[in-house]
Amino acid sequence: MLQLRKSNERGHANHGWLDSYHTFSFADYFDRNHMHFSDLRVINEDFIQPTMRFGTHPHKDMEILTYVLQGAIAHKDSMGNVKTFTAGEFQIMSAGTGIYHSEFNPSESELLHLLQIWIMPNEQGIKPRYDQKQFADKEGATLILSPDAEGESFKVYQDMKLWRHQYKAHQKVELGLNSRRNYWLQVVKGNLTVNDIALATSDALGISAEELATIETSDEVEFLLFDLR
Repeated sequence: MLQLRKSNERGHANHGWLDSYHTFSFADYFDRNHMHFSDLRVINEDFIQPTMRFGTHPHKDMEILTYVLQGAIAHKDSMGNVKTFTAGEFQIMSAGTGIYHSEFNPSESELLHLLQIWIMPNEQGIKPRYDQKQFADKEGATLILSPDAEGESFKVYQDMKLWRHQYKAHQKVELGLNSRRNYWLQVVKGNLTVNDIALATSDALGISAEELATIETSDEVEFLLFDLR
């Protein structure tokens, strides 16, 4: 079963300083048909104007992953972290028992473009934590999240894995799937087909009860593949 989520069908809120697209229901955007996908609760694609910020705000009992696609983000939180991370870097936070944090575009001229991803945890009330990392670009798959921090991946408190896939143009790749699992494929950039369904930048595809995903790329492609319960 394949569930296509086109980028232009997402929820959208333009606040001037923040232009945000919501894959799932978020804030003032509500769509009962797109509340979440398995334990994947939020994928927001945000464009933040120079010198603008998310003010200090709380989170609790949520796994929060940020992926910077353009620009840089300055982060400050109640755990004492004061960090800046740039395009290509990932940041993971477990909100656990509760945290406060703020996020800021420190540039005076460059737009900040990022994905913010929320995953519902399988443990409540854990000790909050923070980490950030830039994973090397490489052809094929890179493991970003896993329950046991496999390899160099971040630990995530959920029965799921997240892979970043990067391929050159005119490639054909077959990915074996577990038909008892659910998968969410989020295109970061490029044009491709997945089981003959055409996808472009910011499109997504929910995949359930399938054993194979056949990927064919038209140009240079990057996508995130979530392996979920």
